[in-house]
Amino acid sequence: MKIKFYGTRGSIPVCDTGFQEFGGNTTCLQVTFENDQILILDAGSGIRNLGKDLIQNGHEQFEDIFIAFTHFHWDHIQGFPFFAPAFDPRRHFTITALGKNREIQNLKEIFENQMEWVYFPVALDNMGATFKFHHPESETLQLNSATITAKLHEHPGQAYSYRIEENDKILVFSTDVEHSNGIDERIIKVAQDADILIHDAQYTDEELVNRKGWGHSSWQQAVEVAERANVKYLILTHHDPEHNDEFLTKVEKEAQAHFPNCHFAREREEIIL
Repeated sequence: MKIKFYGTRGSIPVCDTGFQEFGGNTTCLQVTFENDQILILDAGSGIRNLGKDLIQNGHEQFEDIFIAFTHFHWDHIQGFPFFAPAFDPRRHFTITALGKNREIQNLKEIFENQMEWVYFPVALDNMGATFKFHHPESETLQLNSATITAKLHEHPGQAYSYRIEENDKILVFSTDVEHSNGIDERIIKVAQDADILIHDAQYTDEELVNRKGWGHSSWQQAVEVAERANVKYLILTHHDPEHNDEFLTKVEKEAQAHFPNCHFAREREEIIL
């Protein structure tokens, strides 16, 4: 299993000087399985570069590339209209909202609405690629050699963590998580014994005091999850747009002092699990 970060920033992209070491694009992650099957998690602005890489690398998987969404807040879907492979009529994508009790009436409509003519010049149905919209009342998807499970966690408007298992290796992606009344035990359960946990760490504990209800975690909470869930390695992501490289480097060292097997996610970083 190979993991590549294409978007690590939270809330809104940033392009300012001093904000680029950790990345300025919003959330997008590519997971590649042993048979070269690709799973894309979220379509923040980082998916633009992901699409460019697929084309430049001559990627020839044209059938059933899955794009799975943790939720549909703007910073997790805003890159989709700029995902170049979606304009290739040879390609077939499955867009999925895996997980029980999702409060979604029409998955396709979410993407149609953001591409109405007042917002974007190309309608969804005119992009070129074939799209299947997969919204099962299910927590689990078998994607060739990988088992993917989605679990609800606390976030305004709902959001879901993904646990991905292949060949006895476990990756967990838990972004946009709020632990409002102590650590959310559902996150402990979904992250149990993970080889890698990628966890929201937009704030510090001090910042959280004035950000209750905003839907995000502190790095201290992410460390507590990793410790209690027996996680082997922790990667902290969804960096606040106000946190520059100097700030993130300082806080990364603080986090490593508490949990040595961790670091802050960096855009374009690749990890083989």
